[in-house]
Amino acid sequence: MGNEVERLENIAGRSLYAAGVNTDTIRYSYRIFARHLRGDSILEMGPAEGVMTELLAGTGKAVTVVEGSRAFCESIARRLPAVRVVQSLFENFSPAERFDNIVLGHVLEHVEDPRAIVTRAAQWLSPDGRMLAAVPNSRSLHRQAAVLMKLLPREDALNEMDLHHGHRRVFDPESFRQCFVDAGLDVEKFGGYWIKPVSNRQIEETWTPQMLAAYMALGERYPDIAAEIYVVAAHPR
Repeated sequence: MGNEVERLENIAGRSLYAAGVNTDTIRYSYRIFARHLRGDSILEMGPAEGVMTELLAGTGKAVTVVEGSRAFCESIARRLPAVRVVQSLFENFSPAERFDNIVLGHVLEHVEDPRAIVTRAAQWLSPDGRMLAAVPNSRSLHRQAAVLMKLLPREDALNEMDLHHGHRRVFDPESFRQCFVDAGLDVEKFGGYWIKPVSNRQIEETWTPQMLAAYMALGERYPDIAAEIYVVAAHPR
């Protein structure tokens, strides 16, 4: 586990999750998650710079975050004193309480065993709670175009930005949903957001805010080819 902590600190030291259009994607995923929040408590796993955390804290619910990077934990604790911050690897985290909402925003592409993490997190979910997760989609239009242009050998190959972020995989819709099924949860909703035809750099250099907002919303109409996909899951009724 020591190597994993070192790896997380290295990623934190050069993180771009709160840079450029990445921030817009996190904020849009919050808008989607907010439709499904319930109860009084939220556990956010892997908050990184805390873009999502700040929005979750504004709901008035009790927010706990668990994060492996000391640098990220210290930053969130300093900026958001009302948030309970726990520095821990997910594999070592063992809360006494159960949470009405568990948020995994761009987490499962980072971990060694996503099915094991979802299975473990399901134990922390209250009986009527919901797990809300989002990941990049290998079938995104920009990845399909990259394969056609021979910039990627296949849609789920790790590109330069994946490697920078420390991603270990890129899910497709089926493998993503299967993580939750294997954990014994019911997938109540699968969806997507952000139709992304070109790279982040091209978007940041040429798109207007109105264009970005429109293409974020278009992704909800066409989730299978959206840049980001999400799941709302719960214990079987």
